[in-house]
Amino acid sequence: MVTIVGISKKTSLKTKEEFTVLNLQGSPEVLKSRISGKPYLSARKATLPCALDSAFAITLIGTTLPGEILEQECKPFDLALPTGKKIKVSRTFQYVTTE
Repeated sequence: MVTIVGISKKTSLKTKEEFTVLNLQGSPEVLKSRISGKPYLSARKATLPCALDSAFAITLIGTTLPGEILEQECKPFDLALPTGKKIKVSRTFQYVTTE
């Protein structure tokens, strides 16, 4: 199960039209730090485009959906970290329904 934790507005690169996306978050999972080796708690996040207006989409916050968020291979892209450093990423998180 995943939970809708918020909404965002995005703009289509092709049509320049604005649309709504649901911000999804998976179940908490314990991970191990690569640097310190200590455990920490995290949750996978993904977005799901929708054809709903913002007013209705906001009412869905807190709702759970069947499925999970999986790590997927993708076309490599550059990502700017908060520190300003840029890294190349070739994986992303994607919502996958169980139905």
